Amino acid sequence: MATSPPARREAPPPSAILPDQEGLARTRIRFLTSESVEPDQVREAILASWWRSRHFHVPADRIDLPYLGEVNLDTPLIHSAKLVMQRLGDQLDGQPISMILADPTGTVLSQRSGDTDLHRHLERVELVPGFSYGERFVGTNGIGTALEDDQPTHVFGHEHYAEHLENLACAGVPIHHPISGKLIGAIDLTCWRKDAGGLLIALARSTAEQIQQALLTHSNLRELMLFQSYLQACRRTTGIVMAFNDDIVMMNDSARQLLNSADQSILLGHAAQALSEHRRSTATVGLSGGGKVKMHCRRVAGQHEDDVVGGVLSVKLLASEDETSGVPVPMLPMFLPGLVGSAPAWLRCTHDVDAGYSRGEWLVLAGEPGTGKLSLARGVHQRRNPTGRLHTLDARDAADDDWLSDLRRDLVDDPVDSLVVQHLEALRGEQLKAFTAVLDEVRTTYGANAPWLAVTLAPEAETTPDLAEPLAFFPRTVTVPPLRRHVDDLTELVPFFLAKLSRSNRLTCSPTALHLLMRADWPGNTAQLNQVLRKVAQHRRLGSIQPSDLPAEYQAVAKRPLKGLESIERDAIVRSLEEAHGNKPRAAKLLGISRATIYRKIHEYGIVTPDH
Repeated sequence: MATSPPARREAPPPSAILPDQEGLARTRIRFLTSESVEPDQVREAILASWWRSRHFHVPADRIDLPYLGEVNLDTPLIHSAKLVMQRLGDQLDGQPISMILADPTGTVLSQRSGDTDLHRHLERVELVPGFSYGERFVGTNGIGTALEDDQPTHVFGHEHYAEHLENLACAGVPIHHPISGKLIGAIDLTCWRKDAGGLLIALARSTAEQIQQALLTHSNLRELMLFQSYLQACRRTTGIVMAFNDDIVMMNDSARQLLNSADQSILLGHAAQALSEHRRSTATVGLSGGGKVKMHCRRVAGQHEDDVVGGVLSVKLLASEDETSGVPVPMLPMFLPGLVGSAPAWLRCTHDVDAGYSRGEWLVLAGEPGTGKLSLARGVHQRRNPTGRLHTLDARDAADDDWLSDLRRDLVDDPVDSLVVQHLEALRGEQLKAFTAVLDEVRTTYGANAPWLAVTLAPEAETTPDLAEPLAFFPRTVTVPPLRRHVDDLTELVPFFLAKLSRSNRLTCSPTALHLLMRADWPGNTAQLNQVLRKVAQHRRLGSIQPSDLPAEYQAVAKRPLKGLESIERDAIVRSLEEAHGNKPRAAKLLGISRATIYRKIHEYGIVTPDH
């Protein structure tokens, strides 16, 4: 069951957000009693929140919240929200609706109700200042779930995790600082469940927007000057832009998508040093993954000549060669023929297999499909016995009449030097017994002089009871890591595969495209990477691969798994941006959507726009 937050959507019509309470109550009971719950029985966002609530061990039969003491009322959020909430409260005077302001942790800062009975009930469930309504304390609710998902959220009736909240309906909307974009709190509107309507979430959205607008007027001049310089830098480029001072950090989508948190810290540290020395700085900086960037930092002056309100960074990813000298960086030597990679997890695996071969140990190579188990066995054989014979057999073909005879030939009758049996988990019943009998015969006949044998196995199959007897012949299992565990090796794997796919090394990969590839999940591992590059090389046969050359799903860094229609929409936006050469308004016109919509979708899907 999915636990990732849903896509941001416009406020749905009232009929779409008022759930069937009787059916929902039964579904909630099934969930609390650990019975199966189908995804269509409850909204995706609510079901994800229920799972988080269970993970947090939130009690469903009582309200047990921590009191965090007196709240600080002297904050920009409080000052900005005060007038907005007072104006809305006057409009709702006498109505059974409560307005609640919370900080980023869910701690209630203020609560104003227009109905005495509702106010008393909220006091009984501790929805009052000083108590935290974070999801980890009270489970699914408008405040905590809106903050957890960082998006507008409505929770009606039995959608609440705690039973004492089931007679309420609430709509919560996160509040972000209008300059830094930092999550600083949430506004929540709560009423009786029977009084809930579709306009509740729309009213909460409007209130949050008014508070954010009020925050902008309370921002000091220094923040506004830095924000203006940041926007100017963003308009000049679609590349990486960051702005900072002692209090805030701003960055565009390219910075979030192409730099991890460690790289962001490295760049901000260099920039802070440059500002402290009162100098304009252009420098080449090494990143945590081994890549390099050219960073340009300029200070933003305040009202006075000696006043510095912050700095703005423009960052360009550099190719994998020294651009100042033009001398290519030499490739690392291959430990095993035909294989590259220097990440610790990969090197440890290759050395373990090589050591097992040198001792004559039969090995189990476990790992996800596409991790390179067969290539690893071949590389070790070629290193240790380059003139010897290596054969492979696939256990998925064991139903063929010749399979068992081929196995006996390679191990007993005419032994090869090395044999790899793939997908051992595919053997069943009599096939497995016959395989085990051949292994026993080999060891009896040849002893320590038996051919070297390796079998590949899915990671979850090693504990299968039926495999216990044949696996007893294999002293060790070496787990081949998935690509996501040694993704830094893409800096070597990508040039290695491209050299095979192009003539005379005429095809290279740009730093931006490489960074996008390094941010992908790669469920198909190295085999999937090879297929992607093969597909790219079919239409880009020389030069440098750019982000626009990659398949659409690799031109974006999704914040969550996308559904079928969402993937189609993302791909359409990517194609339109390519046709419009990165011009977003033109791409929106090609798609027949508004500029606001395409900007929102680009951010939502994590699409990296072409840099022209």
